[in-house]
Amino acid sequence: MNYADLFRVTLPETALEVAALVVLVVDLAFLRKAALKVRVAVAALLGVAGCGAALWAISIQTGSGLFGNDFLLLTVGGSSAVAQVGILILTATTLLLQIDSTFTKHVGEYVAVVLMAASGGLLIASAQDLLVIFVGLELLSLGLYILTAFAKSSGKSAEAAMKYYLFGGMSAAFLLFGFSYFYGLTGYTNLQAIELTIFQTGPTPLFYVAWILVVAGLGFKIAAVPFHLWAPDTYEGAPAPAAAFIASVSKVASFTLLLNICHEWMVYGGEHGFDKASNDWFFHHAAQIWAPLITTLLVIAAASMIVGNLAALAQTSVRRLLAYSAIAHAGYILLGIAIFPRFFDGSQDYLSNAIPPDHSTNAVLYYVLTYGLTVIGAFGVVSVVERATGSDKLDSFLGLHKRNPLLAAVLLVLFLSLAGIPPLVGFWAKFNLFAAVLGVSAGPVPFALVSLAIALSVVSLYYYLQVLKRVHVMPAIDQMPIKAHPVTLSALLLIAAAVVVLGCFPALLMRWIESFYHVM
Repeated sequence: MNYADLFRVTLPETALEVAALVVLVVDLAFLRKAALKVRVAVAALLGVAGCGAALWAISIQTGSGLFGNDFLLLTVGGSSAVAQVGILILTATTLLLQIDSTFTKHVGEYVAVVLMAASGGLLIASAQDLLVIFVGLELLSLGLYILTAFAKSSGKSAEAAMKYYLFGGMSAAFLLFGFSYFYGLTGYTNLQAIELTIFQTGPTPLFYVAWILVVAGLGFKIAAVPFHLWAPDTYEGAPAPAAAFIASVSKVASFTLLLNICHEWMVYGGEHGFDKASNDWFFHHAAQIWAPLITTLLVIAAASMIVGNLAALAQTSVRRLLAYSAIAHAGYILLGIAIFPRFFDGSQDYLSNAIPPDHSTNAVLYYVLTYGLTVIGAFGVVSVVERATGSDKLDSFLGLHKRNPLLAAVLLVLFLSLAGIPPLVGFWAKFNLFAAVLGVSAGPVPFALVSLAIALSVVSLYYYLQVLKRVHVMPAIDQMPIKAHPVTLSALLLIAAAVVVLGCFPALLMRWIESFYHVM
């Protein structure tokens, strides 16, 4: 490894950091006396340009990644590249939706923090080493804490940021403690080296303790039960663009990290080039080694689906409703991550008939990306309504179809997609994910969990319809039109159009994902 290789692999992150510096210089040196709307527009467009530069950097990357001591530190291409492209597109979208925001006068600083947090997300998505993972997580997390507190005139923003910071600090401690145990047990910080060492020496009780600590730390990042308590307050109190960023970009990065860890560790012997006899031996022993890890994720997935959907039924704030919805969606995604087609029932026949590993990975990526795009659009509509009415309560959306028909149509498309109604993309995201889970095994556990997920998806339709009933059926209390900035409205319409088009042609996105790496 040399600095030229390091620069090549981290070129997208470098592009975002340079863009953050340019935003600060332009805003503080040249636009200090300009109108706030001008400063917001210029900063947002410069941030979008920085995301474009990072996308170009990803497109020209070659090779498999950055190696250190014969093990991979940062990956290039594959699922990591898919997640990085998704993070950049979602970041650019949140910046466009920020153009008509007035919650802060420190525009350059806000956009710079967004870009630096996004660079942490890019680092997480490609990391294969515990130290690199922790650095990326802290870069992303510190940015999110700051963004949550950026509305200085709002007491809710300060309260949400404090809660987010305290919970985040505890989760970072759990995560680092777990990482230290992995290093102490194996002598390595690389994911593949840890997996090979544990397989050769056998797991110890301390290994499972370390796994529980890591799951606790990452469970906070994805707002999975029981590590979800920060999410409703943060979603409600943070500025709307910051909440959209947390709900989308942070989730994509964190789920990709968890996917990378599970993909690296929960594998069968064929991925290490063993002969058939060794592979059979590896297969049966791997099931015993990793079964407790899988069980942990499945329990958290089931709890997240149940708590998220049932708690959302009682919400009167649309932001908090979206927070509990995010917890439920985290459960669905964890279900796809936990049940990998590698050694779930421990039979060789099962191995030969399983869905190829990358197919299940693709289903998870498909779900995460489409969910991130949809929830950004939902927060965009909430932001417009909130600025016009001063509240995000359910009754603030009364008669929206008459006050702004386009916003009402966008919200209809997005909420029905989140509920998984065909032919919208949310239906195909759930269909692909549940099909991958059932393709793993015909056993009772996958079938029961998918049945639970489908039943709770029906429950989710109820609370989404509670919002849509107020938007499209119930009369408005205030007849004044709600106006949206042309850029904001255009971005929301594009998001809704993408949800419809990708739902009508679901193979488009799946083929795009598969183009980043060879499907096994």
